[in-house]
Amino acid sequence: MLVLVVDSSTPAVTAALAEVTADRVVLRAERRTVDARAHGELLAPQIEAVLAEAGARPTDLAAIVAGLGPGPFTGLRVGLVTAATMGQVLAIPTYGVGSLDALGREAVLGAAAAPGQEAGTGRRVLVASDARRREIYWALFDAAGERVAGPAVDAPSAVAGRMAELGATVAVGEGAQRYADTLALPLLPEPTYPSPYALAELAAERIRAGAPGEPLVPLYLRRPDAVAATVHKSVLP
Repeated sequence: MLVLVVDSSTPAVTAALAEVTADRVVLRAERRTVDARAHGELLAPQIEAVLAEAGARPTDLAAIVAGLGPGPFTGLRVGLVTAATMGQVLAIPTYGVGSLDALGREAVLGAAAAPGQEAGTGRRVLVASDARRREIYWALFDAAGERVAGPAVDAPSAVAGRMAELGATVAVGEGAQRYADTLALPLLPEPTYPSPYALAELAAERIRAGAPGEPLVPLYLRRPDAVAATVHKSVLP
């Protein structure tokens, strides 16, 4: 089955085509551009490009997988609205995957050990993306790739305290890189952003089973900056 994978929860705008078979997931085409200000401009052309590279048409798609975040409001909704609209137009199911879960899966199961660290059964990985406003979106994963805490959004100093309590041993992701001094954990070199392969892997069981499509509910974790006014100002002098 040919599956479109999109993620716009971070500055990395990602589109890919994955072939999901009975026993594996194979990426057939991928595009990624890191630009925090151009999610809307980049995603649709990237989808068109991966379809063209694979010699496929939108009607060849069996499902769509989208990263649900957490992520900043404007960027995240670009990917989810695109995925939901395509799913409705093509009458195919859409499946959501936590973007931090994709980072965590790849970090635990596919990444090398951090400098001075050894991959082992006791390793706990802090996954962190940049939430702006001097905060990070974070989650903690055990050595089996299971999420044991989060997702949440907090100041790096507060996360550092939680990680000391929860026994985190390494950190990964753009947020971990940006606030490495505060988090005070060894860094895994990769992944920096959610990979389409990991997103597809986390949805593969649902795809193979032909599970009903799911509403793509964004995981914002905090309110948007723009809010409706609750008090009307008088226009009279």
